[in-house]
Amino acid sequence: MPAQPLKYITPEDARDLRSVAQLLVRAADEYPYSGVGYLAEGAESESTRQSYPELLESALRLLTALRSRGLKPHDKVVLLLDGQREFLTVFWACLLGGFVPCPMVPVPGDPARWAAQLAHVNRLLDGPLLVTTEAMRAELPAVHGLAVASAEELGGGEPAPDIHRAAPEDLALLVLTSGSTGNSKAVMLTHGNVLASMAGKAGKQRLTAADTTFNWISYDHVAALLEAHMLPLYTGANQLHAPASVILEEPLRFLRIISRHQVTMTFTPNFLLGPLNAAARELAEAEEAAEAGEEAEAGGERLDLSALRHIVSGGEANVVATGEAFLANYAPYGLRRSALWPAFGMTETCAGSIYNRDFPATDTGQEFANLGTPVMALSIRVADDEHRALPAGEVGELQLSGPMITAGYYNDPEATAEAFTPDGWFRSGDLGRIDDGRLTLVGRSKDSVIVNGVNYFSHEMEAVLEQLDCVAGGYAAAFPTRRPGSDTEQLVIAVHPETAEDDEAGLYRLLTAVRSTVVMHWGFRPSLILPLPKESFPKTSLGKTLRRRMRTRLESGGFDDVIARVAELTTRRLGGYTAPEGGTERVLAEIYAEMFDLAPDQVSVTASFFDLGGTSLDILRLRRQVARRLGGADLPVIAVLTAPSVRQLAARIDGGGSPAATAYDPVVPLQAAGDKTPLFCVHPGVGEVLVFVNLAKYFVGDRPFYALRARGFNEGERPFGSFEEMVATYVDAIRATQPHGPYAVAGYSYGGAVAFEIAKALEALGERVDFVGSFNLPPHIKYRMDELDFVETATNLAFFLDLINKKQSLDLPGQLRGLPREEQLAHLLEIAPAGRLAELDLDLEKFAAWAALASGLTDLGRGYTPTGTTRSVTVFYAIPLRGTKQDWLDNELRRWDEHSTEANRYIDVPGEHYTLMGPQHVAAFQAILRRELDRALGDGT
Repeated sequence: MPAQPLKYITPEDARDLRSVAQLLVRAADEYPYSGVGYLAEGAESESTRQSYPELLESALRLLTALRSRGLKPHDKVVLLLDGQREFLTVFWACLLGGFVPCPMVPVPGDPARWAAQLAHVNRLLDGPLLVTTEAMRAELPAVHGLAVASAEELGGGEPAPDIHRAAPEDLALLVLTSGSTGNSKAVMLTHGNVLASMAGKAGKQRLTAADTTFNWISYDHVAALLEAHMLPLYTGANQLHAPASVILEEPLRFLRIISRHQVTMTFTPNFLLGPLNAAARELAEAEEAAEAGEEAEAGGERLDLSALRHIVSGGEANVVATGEAFLANYAPYGLRRSALWPAFGMTETCAGSIYNRDFPATDTGQEFANLGTPVMALSIRVADDEHRALPAGEVGELQLSGPMITAGYYNDPEATAEAFTPDGWFRSGDLGRIDDGRLTLVGRSKDSVIVNGVNYFSHEMEAVLEQLDCVAGGYAAAFPTRRPGSDTEQLVIAVHPETAEDDEAGLYRLLTAVRSTVVMHWGFRPSLILPLPKESFPKTSLGKTLRRRMRTRLESGGFDDVIARVAELTTRRLGGYTAPEGGTERVLAEIYAEMFDLAPDQVSVTASFFDLGGTSLDILRLRRQVARRLGGADLPVIAVLTAPSVRQLAARIDGGGSPAATAYDPVVPLQAAGDKTPLFCVHPGVGEVLVFVNLAKYFVGDRPFYALRARGFNEGERPFGSFEEMVATYVDAIRATQPHGPYAVAGYSYGGAVAFEIAKALEALGERVDFVGSFNLPPHIKYRMDELDFVETATNLAFFLDLINKKQSLDLPGQLRGLPREEQLAHLLEIAPAGRLAELDLDLEKFAAWAALASGLTDLGRGYTPTGTTRSVTVFYAIPLRGTKQDWLDNELRRWDEHSTEANRYIDVPGEHYTLMGPQHVAAFQAILRRELDRALGDGT
């Protein structure tokens, strides 16, 4: 249809709406004083506001720019935008112009996988325009034929005088599913679909212009766009949005924001209820302390939840006991008994489409809440395998039909055909029953696991785990279970170990590797890891593992003996159980238990934080928890690294927590178990060793892993005065830990040159050095050090710490070089995400000290010229900071041949210079590194 002047497309009645664009035009006209509030990251009360007329004007200005690029109605536009305000502006510009927006999120830490996903979407959507920020554009991998524009270059034009008038059957929106890389589908939602869903949601939720809604879910999730943004727009309500990190870092902020802004409606995945129940006890204790005149924890004014009418809660099954506890815990703060609404929705149903407005009254005595009744015009049924409707109370596949249901998947007729029954009903893949018109889900017919509201596909997990050494190919299974009363599903991983039956250390190492890999790829821990014989993996005639049958056997007790053996092995390898003594040990044991999903009586005070499963990110979480539960001075990172057990850490805390009184020791034992020759790894140019924490976990029970940390981090420590002093100090510390060879030393980046000098010094003392490793650095570092003045070093440190992005790391040195040092550092912190600064507990004073230390190490490197030789060097090379990988290998790294008496080994590893030990690549890197160590040292089994 042709473009229409704005004044002709504002219907007086919602029933006359024909396109989604009319929602914004109507809201700007009828509700000019309503709008969108944006909470900044780390903020709870301060927000910037954009009225609906202002949002419309901004979108119209951007529409002019998009049209100037030649975009026409029905063209596809991929939105890769992390800022909420800029996302909504581009999103509405697309709808006003008749373009079809498709939200997208990046694949972090894995350039190859990210490039594959971009290439797939580029093909799937017929060559769309990708709109992103300048900063994110700099991070994009090269994809042939991908058209990219930055939001910054599109802004600032005159408002478009007219908009496209779409028909109800026209495509309005594409939403990508969470399929595996190269296999994501694009759900088609028409204008008619979206408008029908708005009418249905409004009929159930009954919002008005007097309401205020709150959302913290990212916009690639259909509930954020439709439930939390378009619905309040449809009714003229005010809406408030916050980044997900604001809530995930501290769940109680969810209720504080609701209280401070007098929110009346919100949506949240139901996994948040469990942490909120845990926080209720601490909140009550803080208030009791305040009433008693004691100093209360930070948290502000008393909660007032009296304005909140309902919380739509979905994502996975709602546990009745959890929901009831939540309502009871926060009733003293004004929360209504009827405020929690369990709900069901999918991308294909335009988000929420079935609501239980009668919880908990209709759910007494049940484990899981029913999901209620469908919205207006939506029909539901449960059907058998032949798609015949089943009578009430019988279990079958949930199928849906109505005007808000997608027509299918864009450019994917095969997937579309599979998604619908012969008589046109959409197949949800969920199993359920209908009693008195109310839906209850009982499981899924698709192989996936839902953890904390996020769907993870079993086959993706299995493919990653089968890359681990000692896991038999085709014998990894990922499936869900749910403990009675649990708030969420738990992940079970079953593998067949390729280790000798009597190799207890090898089995324990495998269990640790599986757990670490899941944590680093997907961010949560498996509840159970089951090492099973091959015959315990039921298979189809085509070799497909029958995961549902394995779940049934697990939940009927068929693997209880395996679970008991794993628990006994784990306890024994951790040194047995020792109970806590004293208040500090008890609190720390509780914190460890909460972090690792264990009962407090399962946490021995002698077990290492890292052996229990702690990662580098967990160190930051632990420090926050200790500060909140025990108060006192900040807990330094080195305290956790060098005193990782409950008993050791309690002694450090009770002694004041400061490492200043402890003599400097560069050796940090990240993993002390194992009979093989220890590995000593030297820090990169920033001096810190957190980068090795995740790598060291794969060495458990195999060989000790020691990291060497620079001097100068702790109060009163003098940084090294020369390269020679640093090397001599490290050699002395290594020999104090391991008096005689054979030795194994390696270094990451800058540390590679230090490791080479350590090897030379040890050999000069008559010791044998059987392994020298360089992680992606040539012997000549002076030329790189000469490039790094103070501002370059500080900017690289900020990039290394994820305070800035790659583009900023390239642009900022030139912009900041003329400023005084303190202003340079202050600017880097000003633009850093507040949440990341809080994670690192980093302020200007601490960042300045770290930057000065890193700059000092850089200065030492400027005077370094490699001389002499060692026996041989194993060089692990990844994508360099600049140039091609082949040029890097041929022209820089192979210069190690000048400094060895025997042939060197050059080992290609996945990832880039800064990501080769990151979450996506560490599992592959550790396998390569351990194999090379075994080969060089001759102590492999």
